[in-house]
Amino acid sequence: MTRSASCLFTALSLGNLSLSSRIVMAPMTRSFSPGGIPGDEVAAYYGRRAAQDLGLIITEGTAVDRDAARNDPNVPVFHGEEALAGWKKTVDAVHAQACAIWPQLWHVGALPNPTVSWRPGSPFESPSGQYKANRQHGKAMTEADVRDCIEAFAKAAADARRIGFDGVEIHGAHGYLIDQFFWDGSNHRDDAYGGATIAQRSRFAAEVIAAIRRATAPEFPICIRLSQWKQQDFNAKLAPTPEAMSQWLSPLIDAGADVLHCSQRRFWEPEFEGSDLNFAGWARKLTGKPVITVGSVGLTGEFIAAFRGEASQPASLDALIERFERGDFDLVAVGRALISDPAWASKVRRGQWDDLAAFDPASLALLH
Repeated sequence: MTRSASCLFTALSLGNLSLSSRIVMAPMTRSFSPGGIPGDEVAAYYGRRAAQDLGLIITEGTAVDRDAARNDPNVPVFHGEEALAGWKKTVDAVHAQACAIWPQLWHVGALPNPTVSWRPGSPFESPSGQYKANRQHGKAMTEADVRDCIEAFAKAAADARRIGFDGVEIHGAHGYLIDQFFWDGSNHRDDAYGGATIAQRSRFAAEVIAAIRRATAPEFPICIRLSQWKQQDFNAKLAPTPEAMSQWLSPLIDAGADVLHCSQRRFWEPEFEGSDLNFAGWARKLTGKPVITVGSVGLTGEFIAAFRGEASQPASLDALIERFERGDFDLVAVGRALISDPAWASKVRRGQWDDLAAFDPASLALLH
């Protein structure tokens, strides 16, 4: 029998932001914003979930103002009057349910999207013109490109604060642009944004964070989503040891990151031999900062399998609750379970375990 999940429905303060629950809606690409403009149906989608005991919603990835920042024409953007007006509707819908919301600010870098033939007006861009070792796609960014991209992130964050978002998340995971700077498989630069060490290759991310801090306010929460694995290489390890992880994360904290969102394909897997701490647990131990854990929470199968058409069944939360209660992480992000069932968090809070829905990959084609 699954133990009580009441601990996941306690308040948490992040600076001046108070969250009513530890359950976070994870950012999940949905591609329901034709031309990059989020419409009323997007606002309603997030609003339905905000009404069901979530403390925080992190939106799907939304592209900053670089022409090649997205690789799908139906992914939303975070620039321009029309798109920002759409996001303001989403903010209002979520706040009406007393839930907090952050946008996830995104640049895909050189990562190809094999599911669409659409291409942006400018070449894809990345640290070295590659999305993984010896795989060219687009162009290497000049130092001017790098500076402009940093400012695009900062401008998006300033706009987010202006229209009422409660903080921002930077997408620094899963093989996209910021992660392409972190990874020696895709970053072969010989300037200040490259280098042999993970600390050196963290400079781009650190400068993005610092620019966002300057463009917003000292109390405005900045989160960065990170992962060891990449779509290009599930077995990649940016930090093979705790010492290397500290060298990776420290520049980000020093630059102003308030929260680390630590993405794994399966949250229960230990990060390093000799300890059962997962990625989030180690990040919290090494930095002392609040962390979000994520990765197949509440489901039997992991999310990569969903794109192969595999369904997942509800899974026990006992291991998650045990790790939370011992202090491994501060927040828990839930993805596919909330696509299938907007009321997932409320059912967990009430202990309605038999009412939890399975995940059907067909739900990815709907925005309900």
